[in-house]
Amino acid sequence: MTIKNKITTLLLVASASFYGQETLNQQDSIVKKEVKISYLDSIKATFVNDEMASCIDSLWMKDLASLDLYNDMITDIKNVDVDQKVDFELPTELLKERLKKMDEKSPFNIEYNIGLENVIKSFLKNRRKSFERLLGVSQYYFPLFEEELAKNNIPLEIKYLAVVESALNPKAVSRVGATGLWQFMYQTGKQYGLNIDSYVDDRSEPLKSSQAASQYMNNMYKIFGDWDLVLAAYNSGPGNVAKAIRRSGGQQNYWNIRKNLPKETQGYLPAFLATMYIFEYHKEHGIVPNKAVANLFATDTVMIKNHMTFKQVSDLLDVPVAEIQFFNPSFKRNEIPSITGEQHFLRLPKDKIAIFTSNEDKVYAYVQHEANKRERPNERLASVKRNDSTNVSFTEREFVSRTKYHKVRRGDNLSEIADKYNVSVAEIKKWNNLKSNSAPKGRSLKIVTVERIAYKDNKEKVKTVSDDTISAKVKNTAVAVKEPKAEKVYKTEKVVTFKDVVKSHKVKSGDNLGGIASKYDVSVAEIKKWNKLKGDNIALGANLKIIKNEKVTTTVRKEIKQSLADKNEDLAVVEHKNSKSDKAKKEEKPDTTSKSENYYVVAKGDNLFTIAKKNNVTIDNIKQWNNMLDNNVKVGSQLIISNESLAEAREEDTKPKGEVKNIEHVVGKGEFLGTIARKYNVSINNLLEWNSLSDTNIKLGDKLIVGKEEVVVKDKKSKKEAFAYNDKKDRENLYQVRKGDTLLKISQKFPGVTIADIKKWNNIKGESIKPGMKLKING
Repeated sequence: MTIKNKITTLLLVASASFYGQETLNQQDSIVKKEVKISYLDSIKATFVNDEMASCIDSLWMKDLASLDLYNDMITDIKNVDVDQKVDFELPTELLKERLKKMDEKSPFNIEYNIGLENVIKSFLKNRRKSFERLLGVSQYYFPLFEEELAKNNIPLEIKYLAVVESALNPKAVSRVGATGLWQFMYQTGKQYGLNIDSYVDDRSEPLKSSQAASQYMNNMYKIFGDWDLVLAAYNSGPGNVAKAIRRSGGQQNYWNIRKNLPKETQGYLPAFLATMYIFEYHKEHGIVPNKAVANLFATDTVMIKNHMTFKQVSDLLDVPVAEIQFFNPSFKRNEIPSITGEQHFLRLPKDKIAIFTSNEDKVYAYVQHEANKRERPNERLASVKRNDSTNVSFTEREFVSRTKYHKVRRGDNLSEIADKYNVSVAEIKKWNNLKSNSAPKGRSLKIVTVERIAYKDNKEKVKTVSDDTISAKVKNTAVAVKEPKAEKVYKTEKVVTFKDVVKSHKVKSGDNLGGIASKYDVSVAEIKKWNKLKGDNIALGANLKIIKNEKVTTTVRKEIKQSLADKNEDLAVVEHKNSKSDKAKKEEKPDTTSKSENYYVVAKGDNLFTIAKKNNVTIDNIKQWNNMLDNNVKVGSQLIISNESLAEAREEDTKPKGEVKNIEHVVGKGEFLGTIARKYNVSINNLLEWNSLSDTNIKLGDKLIVGKEEVVVKDKKSKKEAFAYNDKKDRENLYQVRKGDTLLKISQKFPGVTIADIKKWNNIKGESIKPGMKLKING
């Protein structure tokens, strides 16, 4: 039996091992499915990570970003009643003893009074939880404040002012626009060197705003010499404090002038001293601070080299966006910009900074990868043009930027409007200078869209024609040939329209209705009518409505008809006709294809008279070619300047020469440049230039040049030259080079003349010619 049991055991062990090997082989034969990972995961997999724990809880961060505590603090200060008795267990004698100790350690005048006692008891009774949170947040901000205050020899107790001003919330914004920990107004922030733009608001940056606050405190102390009055001036302004001192008969103690200060400032210093007391004696009252948000020494900064968003930083470093916002409150759009000549820094916990700096190249590679996903319509336009350049008759697609206007109706919001036009809310706010996300009812919002249009190119390739083909065509010229059917082609034209544009003018010191009317080229009566003014007096800071009729240029597509065979037929006949008799026939029938269009870009200081003089044309020609209704031209606009054929140039030379005559106007009673410019349909800039005026001031009886006109003068000499020219034209022609001419273009204007002939007749070695040169054309 023993032998049997042993044999059975051995067989079982052997079979188990055999089965195990078979199972292992089956598992090895299974092909594991490959899991695809994203670009972000592949980048993060290569990071060199220091194993350090995160020091901030994201939920705590969201709680800190709430403005509830700030709103409650501001409400308490506004509605504080120092005379209302509060039922709270705090012996008066004990309070007096503690306030005396605080007074011994502080340069502030901390003295017991019944009003201060009521405010302290009110805070201890009603704001207990708020101070638990504030004590936790202060462990991050107070070391930064104390360092800056000590550097400028300012009492360290001023740090409690940030608690009263903003409840230690750098994103706090008051009803009048004061922003940040120290609640700086826009103009005051600019005055003390704080940068405020579309991306950054330094009023929310703890270090920079603390430096500005310290500088402001120093300046106020030089004026009043008392820190209590400095705090009152910080809240209501130095002007209000000076008025309260005068109304109090010259007394300079805060409690003596308190009744003459604004209502909010009357509760300001008591709230500050009550806050200081609670921070000093919170343990005695059983107030336990919440956990520390973070320690300033546990964070560090890194300079950002490329534009990136908080979301990208969060994805790469596994840091909650709320935490990044807490450490970097000055970035308004949750983006770190990259601006030439400026440096921007990102603050994060030291362990995250270590990861960022160790993998900087990979971080920026991911940022660039995300940026490449953005749509770029201009690049697509270039690629479409390159792809379609080989096939001219192909219907091309072009991207055009167009401006539309959407009138806001009841129920509209920016999000729906953005979806309708396929743009973003941020773009609509930027185009229309909107500060909030609400759509202004009744206003026409500017919308810039990129649209794709299709058009036919009217340029056809001219095939090379052999000599035999030309001969065959010449022999059959007597045979009537049917004109091919015209093909539809399109061209773009600029249409000029006039539209009423509503503008706003904020009245500044020294403004009057006459000066404002002159500035906007309108009349005083119109300003009064638009703003319902009865007299000539206007209030400082008022916004006046100005309606201007401005020129709007739009591009439209029009259909034109053109024979496809005309161009090739004319070219073949022109190349064969070399005789003088053929030239005469050619001159009898002008070639409309020899005309081309050039564009002139209007520069600063240009007007129609100077443009016409530069291009050797008349003002009427420019107005006719560009469908202009008046003489006004806009800087940067393109004007069509036509190149006339040689025959037209000869005819122009033989015409009587024009002389420019000034149109004058004598200034009458009550007139100014704006009304005179409107009367003669010219701009104020033209009047200033023509009359060499440095400003818009004119006197009664002054003679002003208000326009220029061409007067035809008969010149005998020109007639003689024209006669001599016609007598000699069979032997030699003179051609004056115009802007845009080349030797090739000039040779094409004269049948049978080559580039080599022109060079030979005029001793030209290279290919360069200059406008104004006269070239001999022998024929």
